[in-house]
Amino acid sequence: MPVVTIRELLEAGIHFGHQTRRWNPKMRRFIFGQRNGIYIIDLKQTLRQINKAYATVREAVAAGGTVLFVGTKKQAQESVEREAKRCGMFYVNSRWLGGTLTNWQTVRNSIQRLLDLEEMEASGQIEQYSKKEATRIRKQRAQLDKSLSGIKQMPGPPDVLFIIDVKREEIAMREARRLGITSIAVADTNADPDEIDIPIPGNDDALRAVALFCRVMSDAVMEGRMLADKVMEETQARASRNAPSQRAAEPVAVEAAETVTMAEAKE
Repeated sequence: MPVVTIRELLEAGIHFGHQTRRWNPKMRRFIFGQRNGIYIIDLKQTLRQINKAYATVREAVAAGGTVLFVGTKKQAQESVEREAKRCGMFYVNSRWLGGTLTNWQTVRNSIQRLLDLEEMEASGQIEQYSKKEATRIRKQRAQLDKSLSGIKQMPGPPDVLFIIDVKREEIAMREARRLGITSIAVADTNADPDEIDIPIPGNDDALRAVALFCRVMSDAVMEGRMLADKVMEETQARASRNAPSQRAAEPVAVEAAETVTMAEAKE
């Protein structure tokens, strides 16, 4: 079964690019033509790139890697959060904090502060403070939660970065390149595809288009997890099959040792 079909791409409006006056010439190779002043994206190439991105995410997750979904524009926020949560990965759908990847330890300290404040409120410890101080603490927690809630369980920089609207998330892209993190990004006709490891040409503004891209990447994560689970089960099964033969060999080894000991005693 294909990851997605051309028909689904059409129905989601993924073929609609920006107005012809708003484009990046480097996207020329992904453009099919133009209609009424709008660039039309070549969906055959979109499909090929989606399949490449899907395989990359699947293999990374199967090997134990993590994926960070990024989309802070209004059209992407809901889909990014929903699909990242569905596959158990991480996301940023509010403002990208500079240094999220390149200065991870500092960000980790902020995350720990958020976790401490959450524990303070959950345990009732916050009630020990004055009303004014408690209000200040709750406000700080809310601010941290807005920026960090999607990555507070992330163990470290991800193996793959998936981005909606590469132009808007240029800081995240720059950090990924600096650390050598694989980048997958939806590239509309105004984007620079050369900055992306795996560019996916497509509409990054329409809600249905964004939802489809996020769903496909979430599916790739879940398939990768299934592959990892299958490998683990097969490894455990092999170990289980080998265990009886090892136990059976133990008496033989003991008998051989006793024979050697008796021979030494006779000497």
